[in-house]
Amino acid sequence: MAEDFKEDIKVRGEELLKKVKEIVHEGNVRKVIIKNEEGKTLLEIPLTIGVVGVALIPVWAAVGALAAFAAHYQIEVIKKE
Repeated sequence: MAEDFKEDIKVRGEELLKKVKEIVHEGNVRKVIIKNEEGKTLLEIPLTIGVVGVALIPVWAAVGALAAFAAHYQIEVIKKE
């Protein structure tokens, strides 16, 4: 059975939405967790097979709103092998 692995990516606020969209489009992602500079979880986005297009519009809005609040974020990406 394939194991999941974790990747941490640090981004600036203005790059947050673009980077999250890139990660989601990779296709092998189970979950995206957005944390602030102190490591506090702000948003968890579970991604299941078939979540595309219109279903992600509220997610993009939430990520875009977060980007306006702080200068730096950490994106934790849980990927399937």
